[in-house]
Amino acid sequence: MNDLPGYEIEEVFGEVFGLTVRSRNLGSQIGAVLKSLVGGELRGMTKMLASGRKDATDRLVEEAEAKGANAIIAFRFDTSELGSMWTEICAYGTAVRARKLQPASAAPGITS
Repeated sequence: MNDLPGYEIEEVFGEVFGLTVRSRNLGSQIGAVLKSLVGGELRGMTKMLASGRKDATDRLVEEAEAKGANAIIAFRFDTSELGSMWTEICAYGTAVRARKLQPASAAPGITS
């Protein structure tokens, strides 16, 4: 999200990111080529990318917390290929400190 409904952003710490580069093992690469011939999910690749996204997210959160943030807005992922064997996964966003807004009290004399 680009905003936090029910919260006020008190301070913006700036861009933060978490990065990981994953290599594909030879067995996974061969399996992917064979699977491409018949179609279907490449489970080894899916598992590798899911693990990479988790690691990138964990690093993003660590960087935000180190800056004093308690929230990240405009969170995104970016993935790119580095050569034929490596995949870069980047999680990024804007680190902020947010405060929960107090709910508006009911008008005097009105009950719900």
